[in-house]
Amino acid sequence: MSKGAILVTGGAGFIGSSFVALCVASGYHVVVLDKLTYAGDRSNLEWIKGGWTLVEGDISDAALVTRLLTDHKIGGVVNMAAESHVDNSISTPAAFIETNIVGSFRMLEACRQYWNALSGKNK
Repeated sequence: MSKGAILVTGGAGFIGSSFVALCVASGYHVVVLDKLTYAGDRSNLEWIKGGWTLVEGDISDAALVTRLLTDHKIGGVVNMAAESHVDNSISTPAAFIETNIVGSFRMLEACRQYWNALSGKNK
């Protein structure tokens, strides 16, 4: 029996996929939102038997985040999406700003609007 759905961004990474497995084993359905760049790979999730859905996308896409929150009736969000390789930040810092700051802000704003739209009994 499912405990409900949670959204895990960056869930196709090494640490994220382990967290997804823990959530699935605990009875949650997990919607994984991952950009599938250098750190995320769908093969990191393939060993987890059911209980998850992978959506390839960017946390900066507020419309996508809103659609996932609404369509899956998400009850919680864990953000693990990040540009994390320090050596990459030296040569291409804009990607770090876009994902880690702007993307996180857009995702959080979509979550705040989703939460505010829920009726009292669904919060």
